[in-house]
Amino acid sequence: MKGLWLENKQLQLLSDIPVPEPPPGEALVRVLCAGICNTDLELTRGYYPFTGILGHEFVGVVEQGPEHLINQRVVGEINAVCGQCRFCRSGNSTHCENRTVLGIVNRNGAFSDYLCLPIENLHIVPDHIPTEVATFTEPVAAALEIQQQVKLHPDERVLVIGDGKLGQLVAQTLALSGCDLLVVGRHPEKLANLEALGIKTGFADAVTDKAFDISVECTGNAEGFAIALRALRPRGTLVLKSTYAGNLSLDASSLVVDEITLIGSRCGPFPLALEVLAQGKVDVQPLIHARYPLSEGLVAFAHAQTKGVLKVLLEISH
Repeated sequence: MKGLWLENKQLQLLSDIPVPEPPPGEALVRVLCAGICNTDLELTRGYYPFTGILGHEFVGVVEQGPEHLINQRVVGEINAVCGQCRFCRSGNSTHCENRTVLGIVNRNGAFSDYLCLPIENLHIVPDHIPTEVATFTEPVAAALEIQQQVKLHPDERVLVIGDGKLGQLVAQTLALSGCDLLVVGRHPEKLANLEALGIKTGFADAVTDKAFDISVECTGNAEGFAIALRALRPRGTLVLKSTYAGNLSLDASSLVVDEITLIGSRCGPFPLALEVLAQGKVDVQPLIHARYPLSEGLVAFAHAQTKGVLKVLLEISH
């Protein structure tokens, strides 16, 4: 089968990869569509030493697995867990000590004709959700995770820093809470997507120091972090949604003096994400900037790294 293989920070398209054999408890999924996300781009820059097939945002069709899943369109949670370690036993399986992570840690990913995932990771996609919309399930779930970690109230002022792929989804899901929301970014055309949905937007100079209860950093760069931190009132909450390639330097004393709560936020609830997409509460169509076949995967990655580009999809099979 074909796949986008990463090794020593070099991405190449291979056509002689064996089709995986699903081990007991796992299903073989034929990939229909997969999305390139910032984590994929960071992996090519050395964010984590991964060798294998990239990709973790996908929709596919089950070809081998339990009867109720055969020929069903599915999305899949990316953490394959052991079920036995202290984190699994305590209900925090996304932090499983022995986990593999689709296209990120010790498990081949979705930028290929086929992938394998545990049956328990798979969720059936409702018929009326288009395949390319369902491809956003994983990042929408990640955006929704913020509200699993932080209780939002309508009177709270919330700031989102970043108007890229993640920032757009975080903003739309936070807006569902009814909070007093402001999104800041650098790209008028991206901010216009959110303005069309009734979400307040602006540039960095729109941020008043110590005026927000919660700030969510979605840029993955030091400047975004600095804006997020200075925007918070004392005892505010700073949520980090981005992965960072390289080290981030920060003024730790300001965290202490203002008693800031710092929260890392990663994977989220797939059933809720599918529900939100099914009900049309999050609009992902304006985020799709390009579609490529897998055979043009290297061109797709180059396009995805172009400044100002949002989501690039790989259409892998029908």
